[in-house]
Amino acid sequence: MRTRDTNKENSIREQAIEMIVKEGLDGFSMQKLAKAANVSPATLYIYYKDRDDLITQIATEISLRLMESSLRGMHPKMSFAEGMELQWKNRLKFYLEHQLEIEFIEQIRYSSLYETIRQVIRAKFGDTLGSFVMNAINRGELVPLPFEVYWAIAFAPLYQLIKFHSQGRSHANDAFNISDDLVDMTLKLVLKALKP
Repeated sequence: MRTRDTNKENSIREQAIEMIVKEGLDGFSMQKLAKAANVSPATLYIYYKDRDDLITQIATEISLRLMESSLRGMHPKMSFAEGMELQWKNRLKFYLEHQLEIEFIEQIRYSSLYETIRQVIRAKFGDTLGSFVMNAINRGELVPLPFEVYWAIAFAPLYQLIKFHSQGRSHANDAFNISDDLVDMTLKLVLKALKP
């Protein structure tokens, strides 16, 4: 049995991310990856069972790092405003520092492979996030809402600013760069919208 080579595994991982971001999931195959990574197809199977395993492992690892980064310094008993500000700043930092990986996750998010990843994230972080939200509701800092409505109000505005930034433009301007002032302004409006 051949041993794992960390450098080779990282190179395969990086090549897979780049290929999926550029070409999408439909055109991605282990053969194409092996050729692009300059390894034999058999080498890929040292690290991954098959195409779906490769994609799921990479996407899970990135998603877990994103969530760990997002929740760094957070405690479920924090005030809602303090916890949201921390999450927004942590998420923004991760998104700006790992744009290619985030684009990769966006490709996976709308595939059937994402269900496994979603379950892993919920199992690992659901209690912390759920406790944070319930504590805020119990303290009268947050209006009770269905999860989907809460998430759309709490985080979609940040993700839209990030999207404008990554595109370099918004619907209104040909040039757009995210700034702390814009993020703070948007977060204040989000907190106001979620307050009872």
